[in-house]
Amino acid sequence: MITKFGVLYAGCVDMDDIGYAGIPANERWLPDEQLASVFGKSASFAKTMDELGFDTFWGAEHHFQREGYECIPNLLMLFVHLAHLTKDLRFGCGFNINPMWHPLRLAEDYATADILTDGRVRFGIGRGYHSREVEVFGNPIIDQDANRELFEEQVEVMYKAFNERSFSHHGKHYDIPPAVPYRGYELEEITLVPRPKYPVEWWQPVVSASERGLNFMAK
Repeated sequence: MITKFGVLYAGCVDMDDIGYAGIPANERWLPDEQLASVFGKSASFAKTMDELGFDTFWGAEHHFQREGYECIPNLLMLFVHLAHLTKDLRFGCGFNINPMWHPLRLAEDYATADILTDGRVRFGIGRGYHSREVEVFGNPIIDQDANRELFEEQVEVMYKAFNERSFSHHGKHYDIPPAVPYRGYELEEITLVPRPKYPVEWWQPVVSASERGLNFMAK
């Protein structure tokens, strides 16, 4: 029996002139105030869901979408805010896009949100699919193999950060920490501060359903 229900709100704002005869997507450029209305809509949805007993409000991370379709650039900041407007509702990252983050910054931000919301945020990770988003942040998406290679190493870094009191990682993309002098000694390991309050659930999307992708998720 299904006992828990959630809703995905990807961040679309109210628009006029939509549909087949409406303004073409590439010609749509909404005012700043209209694009920012995504936050008020999110708060309204979250409060209603909380009152009705829904389990999880899911959101999606996207960037640069002046067209008004997906306008939430930082799920964790938004979810900390929404958690303080609600009592029981949980919040799901569907998904934070690793290649648009440094893995340690994402790990820190999630751990902070986990503490400030007392565990009401679900950690979700993805590889991305918009070239305008991922490539602008300086990482690959058109080259799918390079994207997956980077993504998998980022996950390895974050897994260490969440689960080890101190750690190091020396891979193709990240050298953590670099061998630099610090307060009279050479840096060899670092500690994530803060670390999450609760064990981290890792949510991932099934998109291509490739053998490599499914094996990685299971791992």
